[in-house]
Amino acid sequence: MSDDHTHVQEFFGSRAADWDRRFPDDGPAYAAAVAELGLRPGDRVLDAGCGTGRALTPLRAAVGRSGLVLGADLTPAMLQAAVRAGRDRDGRLLLADVAALPLRSQSLDAVFAAGLIAHLPDPAGNLRELARVVRPGGVLALFHPIGRAALAARQGRQLTAGDLRAEPNLRPLLAGSGWNTTAYIDEDARFLALAVRAG
Repeated sequence: MSDDHTHVQEFFGSRAADWDRRFPDDGPAYAAAVAELGLRPGDRVLDAGCGTGRALTPLRAAVGRSGLVLGADLTPAMLQAAVRAGRDRDGRLLLADVAALPLRSQSLDAVFAAGLIAHLPDPAGNLRELARVVRPGGVLALFHPIGRAALAARQGRQLTAGDLRAEPNLRPLLAGSGWNTTAYIDEDARFLALAVRAG
């Protein structure tokens, strides 16, 4: 396992048990971001880096019982917290790395990724892997329940020009990874970038 993986597992593993209590008011923001995907009944969607599975319930509501909802995370403790919260009823949980997903190419209609991009050791390569598993025309939502400035303030740091989520950095990163950006929103209340998989 790489040092990056070990760091991510240690960071999130130690916080998994009280993660939902730390951010109790994020539910409406997750539901609104899922709505932006434009999912239909029967669609197949992955929550990449699903953590405690907060997006699984709105994803299930969007695709219905005929759809497929998967939640993949690298940290066992996060998946265990998702099970304790009963969110495994809304989606199948996978202990998996987004760098090498155990999914067929073009097998999904959409990917939802909350708070994921800042933790990717190889953002371009990892976004290419997400593009691999999505059909042409499928959608990616990169989401955070608060905007970049609010997140930086929460973490006690300054925003920098090198911030991966800054629009001038993110758009070319997505384009070089097989995605065409269709929307970019960075407000105090949320961060959301939507992209469509190139043909």
